[in-house]
Amino acid sequence: MNYLPGTASLIEEIDKKLLVVLRDGRTLIGYLRSIDQFANLVLHRTIERIHVGKKYGDIPRGIFIVRGENVVLLGEIDLENEGNTNLEEVSIDEILEMQRDEQQEKQQQEEKKKKALMERGLQPHTDFHDEMY
Repeated sequence: MNYLPGTASLIEEIDKKLLVVLRDGRTLIGYLRSIDQFANLVLHRTIERIHVGKKYGDIPRGIFIVRGENVVLLGEIDLENEGNTNLEEVSIDEILEMQRDEQQEKQQQEEKKKKALMERGLQPHTDFHDEMY
């Protein structure tokens, strides 16, 4: 196998089923149909997979164009072992509700932490992640 530099190495992944993790935390699964020199991706038959604990839900997204700078992780899915997980699939509505509850809980924990720091006379720091949005 010859080594291809940069995004040219993705040519071997064309038409394969990939898992792509984006900078905003979303997980996409789809078939790679096209790439360019900036590692922009065109995914076909894409789903967005949401994980909460040991459960997951898939949201169909169709054709999805991903800007290369937003890709954190990209890997081929082993089709033979794809279904061999200890995760439970739930409906879209159920996983979205679970995700919303999880986010609210995290936000409440952050508020408690900020309040505790303020009571001690400390200035809570702002996460870089919070400043992005």
